[in-house]
Amino acid sequence: MTDPTTDNAGLTKLAGDPRASLESLRAEIAKAVVGQDPAVTGLVVALLCRGHVLLEGVPGVAKTLLVRALASALELDTKRVQFTPDLMPSDITGSLVYDTRSAEFSFQPGPVFTNLLLADEINRTPPKTQSALLEAMEERQVTVDGTPRPLPEPFLVAATQNPVEYEGTYPLPEAQLDRFLLKLTIPLPSRENEIDVLTRHASGFDPRDLRAAGIRPVAGPADLDAARAAVAATTVSPEITAYVVDICRATRESSSLTMGVSPRGATALLSTARAWAWLTGRDYVIPDDVKALALPTLRHRVHLRPEAEMEGVTADSVINAVLAQVPVPR
Repeated sequence: MTDPTTDNAGLTKLAGDPRASLESLRAEIAKAVVGQDPAVTGLVVALLCRGHVLLEGVPGVAKTLLVRALASALELDTKRVQFTPDLMPSDITGSLVYDTRSAEFSFQPGPVFTNLLLADEINRTPPKTQSALLEAMEERQVTVDGTPRPLPEPFLVAATQNPVEYEGTYPLPEAQLDRFLLKLTIPLPSRENEIDVLTRHASGFDPRDLRAAGIRPVAGPADLDAARAAVAATTVSPEITAYVVDICRATRESSSLTMGVSPRGATALLSTARAWAWLTGRDYVIPDDVKALALPTLRHRVHLRPEAEMEGVTADSVINAVLAQVPVPR
């Protein structure tokens, strides 16, 4: 299976309809980003599940533009951090600053205090700074000088990274990778899409000016709250729960892996499948929902054996093999 690409047929935006409001994000983002529907869908699923997203692709495939377009189409506060080798943890979380007028220390919030944090090229900074996001991602708070400080709600980290085999990058710690709900791979565009990109630029499109591209807010916190409540009410049968568990347990028995999917990964797969089921217009989960989200939810939670990697085996191919082997409930 691949990342979800199927359009939700027949959805018309109606007043007070959170599903239609979130679905309209796809059309709004398409004004700036060409041919990345799977990534847009993944970001919407992450918003519904209160999860975080890791976007991986070579430079120049619109990873940053995609997140900026999403922020412009949502009525949410957003900040961007460019990760560099000299970035310090306090540059993200904030720090105490001495105020000479009051003779006291005051807390100056860092960029993590936002709704949508764009962590650009997260693997360009050392693990010490990468780990500064761990508490924020998991606990939705940061602790500075022993004082926990809650983050705004909603809160989502959308991190971009170049493939780890590129020079000057640091692989993300395994504990941090596991905190990302989804890992979305951003491919190079097709020939037709690349022609469309160049045509837009030739016509005056400026990726730094999304307002001029016509992107306007089409959804906001109220839509997210209503949508999350609807997703939480989506029915999951015992057979589907067992199917998710069987898939994750099968990865732990794969001869190509040193480590399979943990129970946290199983929980994540169940959550993303529920969100996808709701987005496609159902109030119950079917096996195809699980299959549709298996790759982006699990690919960063498994670790290949070195010999398997040398033979050209990938995490995606292992997960696809597991999906083909595990019996599908009827």
